[in-house]
Amino acid sequence: MDLPEDYLRYPRRRRGMDHDRYDWSILPRRDPVAWPNGARVALWVVVALEWFPLDMTGKPFLVPGGFTRPYPDYWNYTTRDYGNRVGVFRVMRVLDDLGIRGSAAINSALAERHPSLVEEVVRRNWEVIAHGVDMGRPLHGGMDEAEEAALVEESVSTLRRLSGQPVAGWLSPGRSESRATPDIVAARGIRYLCDWANDDMPYPMATAEGRLHAMPHGHELDDHLILVRDHHGEDSFERQIVDSFDCL
Repeated sequence: MDLPEDYLRYPRRRRGMDHDRYDWSILPRRDPVAWPNGARVALWVVVALEWFPLDMTGKPFLVPGGFTRPYPDYWNYTTRDYGNRVGVFRVMRVLDDLGIRGSAAINSALAERHPSLVEEVVRRNWEVIAHGVDMGRPLHGGMDEAEEAALVEESVSTLRRLSGQPVAGWLSPGRSESRATPDIVAARGIRYLCDWANDDMPYPMATAEGRLHAMPHGHELDDHLILVRDHHGEDSFERQIVDSFDCL
């Protein structure tokens, strides 16, 4: 089969970046940042409350933590169900004891199935972050834009209704996006996007719907990445968090 003439053309091939979402900026050229009360580091604790449907298709790809065994994969399903029924309340108690206010990235399908979880989040004055509908429906570049917009609308509107919060943040399932995702979420009142992990600091992004801020949610310190995928022990996980804090 003959390839079309434009198959190997890359329209953004140039010096610098291959998109216009944000201005190029390197750390040594930035002004110093002053946090409130003289703090030198800002800590952001994000607790993911996710629903992995039993009939996940794995298409177009399997999100991290997705099921790999034949249907019905109760082994994996009940392990994740444990987190939403038991484990998360231990996390909440630890953060309560430390006086740390968390943020909860919530799948809207989970919020509908377990509204008591949303009530616990709201009672603690945690901020709700929209985290898609469920972990079986990631956003991706091959998706029809209308379909993607419908998923974003379903997630955001459901969480706003159930939490009573404005829901200004978005974290995509599996951190997967299409080219249109920043425009789509900004059009629905989202003010910050957590998928882009290219900085230590928030920064403004340009969209067709005005300014959006990237709120980098560093995946290199993600518990699933370190403990499950890379098979590090808990002591190593703790050391990496402390080292990152000390470096920053």
